[in-house]
Amino acid sequence: MLAEIQVLPTPSGTLTSGFAYIDEAITALGDTGLRIEVGALGTTIEGTPDEVWAALRRAHDATLRAGADHVITIIKVAECPTDPSRMSIDGLTSAHREGRS
Repeated sequence: MLAEIQVLPTPSGTLTSGFAYIDEAITALGDTGLRIEVGALGTTIEGTPDEVWAALRRAHDATLRAGADHVITIIKVAECPTDPSRMSIDGLTSAHREGRS
């Protein structure tokens, strides 16, 4: 399963670290041990359905634990139960990355 998550906490961080609460969500995802790729507008996660759903919840909750007043979380999920290998980061992006630096 693949998912992309974008957390939109308010505020996004602290006076000294403008994206601190977003950074906490990314750290929570990294701590899962799943493959993640941080992008400019969201983070992609790859794993089994149970692992991915749990990771999404951890990222959402991490922003609130870090001190955000509230958070809106946007999630996109892709799954192909008949052929799970079709839903991988590499499977969906390798053709667009080959030969690029």
